[in-house]
Parts: sequence; structure tokens; C-alpha cells
Amino acid sequence: MAILLEGKKVAKALDERSCAEAAALIKAGVTPTLAIVRLGERADNAVYERAAVKRCESAGVSVKRLTLPQDAAQDELLAIIASVNNDSSIHGCLLLRPFPSSVDENAACAALAPAKDVDGVTSGSFAAVFSGGAGSAGFPPCTARACMEILSAYGIDPAGRKTVVVGRSLVVGKPVAMMLLQQNATVTICHSKTKDLAAVCREAEILIVAAGRRNLAGSAFFNANQTVIDVGINTGEDGRLCGDVDFAQAEPVVRAITPVPGGVGTVTTSVLALHTILAAANAK
Repeated sequence: MAILLEGKKVAKALDERSCAEAAALIKAGVTPTLAIVRLGERADNAVYERAAVKRCESAGVSVKRLTLPQDAAQDELLAIIASVNNDSSIHGCLLLRPFPSSVDENAACAALAPAKDVDGVTSGSFAAVFSGGAGSAGFPPCTARACMEILSAYGIDPAGRKTVVVGRSLVVGKPVAMMLLQQNATVTICHSKTKDLAAVCREAEILIVAAGRRNLAGSAFFNANQTVIDVGINTGEDGRLCGDVDFAQAEPVVRAITPVPGGVGTVTTSVLALHTILAAANAK
């Protein structure tokens, strides 16, 4: 059976670092503060918001919730973001997406100050990811960094390894591919137009699946020496959460795998808290 790459262990280590660094900032008179901007009552956004608030507050990060109605106008959203940018007591901002179609999501992301972008949505953050920089230029998306933190915590060095990323979004696929390249992995990015996807994935030593399709990766995708990071969060036919990887088919074959739930998602909120604390330190 595969080694289970549980997120709990990784999140615990990140939270211990966050608590120590937040305590030092608070002692110096700075309370790390995150603003969460949400439009409407979309269920998945509300669930993630609750988890983020709980994790941040336990790590010493104060949270301000800024909620607008589902039918809020573009100007209202941009005004909220401007207020976050201009508030020196707020160090990080999480824009809970997707936004309703009534607003321009790209314009909203572009309006956020890169120094307060703790979830990698601004062009400054993208530039930092692609150039290998961080800090005041912004941070990588929390989910992408969570993947890298799991690999690091379990001693899985990407250097020289054949790595396949399934998915090319700016939320996970592209940034995690760049972060893997920075650690000297040999990276292939796959997507919906990739020919014989299973065969490409089967050759990977590290397989990261972030396609947003339930059980996309089945038995033909795996090999015995493989580490599988499943980023997907989907609802199965039985109503339970499941990933983009068919866990029942993967676990007997691969060397190591993240569970869903209890894997990448568990680490993501810990990364968010840490990014906010680092942003607060940068703003001192």
C-alpha cells in the first residue's frame, strides 16, 4: 500500500512556525491581519472562509471579513479592495473566488496591492513565481505552495525527477510547474488537449493532478515508483469528497499519495496564515 502523505503533519509544522513569527510581531506592536473579501453566499466559498478564519486565528492572525451581496456592483467591489490597500493595519487580502459574473474578476485581482496579495492573484505575484522571487512582490497561490510544502515535509526532492502536472490554471497548474522548475524538476504540463494523457502521466515520478475533474486519473496513469499529489476537491456520487485521482485505484500501485480530504486542502489554509504573517513582517 502507498505511503499516505497526510496534510495534518505538514500543516502542524507550518502552524508552529506561524505562531512563533506572529508572536514576535505582536510583541513588536504589529498584529498580522488578513482581510477576506467575499461576494454572496456561495457554499464552497463560505466553507473555505470558515476554515481560513479558524486556521488564521489559531496562528495569531486577526481576520476582517468584508462581505458584499451577490449582486454587488463592480464599483462596490473595487471600493472595498481600495480600502484594503489603503488600510495599513491590514497586511494580507484573500479574494474568495469565483466572483459572480456581474463583476470583472480580472479587474478586481489587478486592483489589489501586490504586497497584500497573499494568494497569488496579481501580476506582481505571477512575476514573483515565474522569476523565483517572493516577499514584497507578492506570494504564490496558497494551493500551489501547499503542494510544494507536502513534498518538502515528506523528503521528496523534485530535483532531476520527471514530473507531470495535469492542469494549466493560474491557481495551481502553472505556478506549481514553475515552483518545481525552480527546484530543478523536469516538468511536463498536461491539459485537456494532451494526447494519450494516461501514458504521459504513467511515466512520471511525481504526478500532480489539478484538473478539476472527479477521478480523472485512473489505474492507467500510475506506476510503482510514483508520488501522487491530488489537488482536486470534488463531490462523489455518494456525496463524499473525492479528488481528481481515483484513490482506490492509485493507492495499491503508487509509492505515495495525498488523500482527499486530508491532503493538500489541509495545508492550504496554513500557507495562507503564514503568507499573511510574512506580509506583515515585510510591511514593518
